[in-house]
Amino acid sequence: MPKLVLFIASSLDGYIARSSGDVDWLFTDHDYGYEDFFANIDTVLMGRKTYEQIQLFGEYPYKGTQGFVFSRSRGGERNEDIEFVSSGLTSFVEKLKSRTGKNIWLVGGADIIQSCLQQDLIDEFIISIHPIILGEGIRLFRPPLAIKNLSFLRCETFNTGLVQLTYTCQPELDNTACSLLVHL
Repeated sequence: MPKLVLFIASSLDGYIARSSGDVDWLFTDHDYGYEDFFANIDTVLMGRKTYEQIQLFGEYPYKGTQGFVFSRSRGGERNEDIEFVSSGLTSFVEKLKSRTGKNIWLVGGADIIQSCLQQDLIDEFIISIHPIILGEGIRLFRPPLAIKNLSFLRCETFNTGLVQLTYTCQPELDNTACSLLVHL
């Protein structure tokens, strides 16, 4: 069964973008596991603001995947790359998870991440922490959130200082190894 995976970059102080939405601080010198991750994805899910930011990058980067953008104002619209969805996040994600196929990538942003956390929809967290302190911006995890203990899967370090942490919500794994408290 497909999992909903949050694969995202964060500054050391917990921001996923500058206040403007800009991500010019992200490392682009290595792959950082992206190609392997993307090979196991067939669906992307994101919020409207993230989609609009992605549009500024030029060509749509997730060709070959089924794309869904959650938007209160554009529900029902579609183009060759994505379909806008306006309501029913929980039932929509549960329906995606019930089908056969590859995993679902929760691309961002902060609003949809918070909603997915509140509804306990995220199955795996892959967070690449960049060695930079932004001081302000768009937070990865915004209050209010309940404490959520996660099971540690792995940690990969890179010579650039980037650290990639992977956690799961699977209850059958040993929760004593490490927990990420979503208070970054």
